[in-house]
Amino acid sequence: MSDKIIYFARDLLEKGEDFVIAKVVDTHGSTPRKKGAWLLMKQDGTTAGTVGGGRLEAETEKLCKETFKTREKSKLHHFKLNTEERDALDMGCGGDADVLIEYIDASHPEEFVEEFHLETTAYIFGAGHVGLELEPVLRYINFKTVAIDDREEYANRERFPQAADVKVIQDFKHAFEDIETDEDSYIIIVTRGHMGDYDVLKDALKQKSAYVGMIGSRKKNSMLFDMLRKEGYSEDDIARVHAPIGLSIQAETPEEIAISIAAEMIQVRANND
Repeated sequence: MSDKIIYFARDLLEKGEDFVIAKVVDTHGSTPRKKGAWLLMKQDGTTAGTVGGGRLEAETEKLCKETFKTREKSKLHHFKLNTEERDALDMGCGGDADVLIEYIDASHPEEFVEEFHLETTAYIFGAGHVGLELEPVLRYINFKTVAIDDREEYANRERFPQAADVKVIQDFKHAFEDIETDEDSYIIIVTRGHMGDYDVLKDALKQKSAYVGMIGSRKKNSMLFDMLRKEGYSEDDIARVHAPIGLSIQAETPEEIAISIAAEMIQVRANND
């Protein structure tokens, strides 16, 4: 699936809009597109991607529109792409194509999200007031959430019952010992103190990630950045950090701060796509 379709699908899921996916799952002989070609259709008929153009595309789009009416979860369609057989599409390719058409219910997108890795991981360092409010918001917008703290009374399943994982670590100096991040990882630093934030930040800048955000005032963050410079971190390293974390919406309460952080993460995720 192309980045364009991934972004299209993610945007629709965040808006709560259902859509239909058509994917070429098998081909034989000469066909315009091979296995792995995709087409996504919105409810208004807007599409992204292609399964090959011509009559194959037209027939597929027609079936996608019918699927919005039937809401059929998954159905395989076999197309003959030659000019000889009576039920063929008369495309001149001479091959066959199997196209699977799926209805994606935005209220239950779990299988689709898992299959196409639309769910990026958010590592929340700090399970206090802000972390507690942020975790469910990020889950709602299709982030896989991991809550992390050095206090078991804060990082536990009673407080984070639906998080993908809850970790109690020895201290924030060892924040990433059992964590392997990647280019789709989002690191949120909201510990209970400056030095906890700094310990996580030092290691966070050594990890692969799409986003690093740290809570705190500009004065406090400036002080921590000066400490990073003294330890040899570059200006490019420091420029990776979103600090103060979140979009500037005059957020004050933990709930408001959570919304501002989530909004900034949506913005970064969209730009990365």
